[in-house]
Amino acid sequence: MRVVSAYLLAVLGGNSSPDADDINKILGSVGAEADSDRVEAFFSELSGKDIAEVVAAGLSKLASVPSGGGAVAAGGGGGGGGSAPAAAATEGKKEEAKKEEEEEEEDEDMGFSLFD
Repeated sequence: MRVVSAYLLAVLGGNSSPDADDINKILGSVGAEADSDRVEAFFSELSGKDIAEVVAAGLSKLASVPSGGGAVAAGGGGGGGGSAPAAAATEGKKEEAKKEEEEEEEDEDMGFSLFD
């Protein structure tokens, strides 16, 4: 993924046909290294192809991938007129809301503090 990202950065930067040295310079500027085998494999797959066409083909393939989550089916009311199932469902929703709030708070600092 690093190689692809570096290649695309070079293209966005104005280099219409970056080579392996360009990829290594970009990755080296951020302290990363590229595996020469992966760079060679990337260029062999890309040879003779226009990067814009490759990206467009990938986007069209991605469009067919389902990305929405399925809806949770709500349980139907059982027999009897008791309110216990409704109370249990309400209690469950309150617990889920608490858990989500706690998770959001944890996500805000991404598990670490600036002053740790």
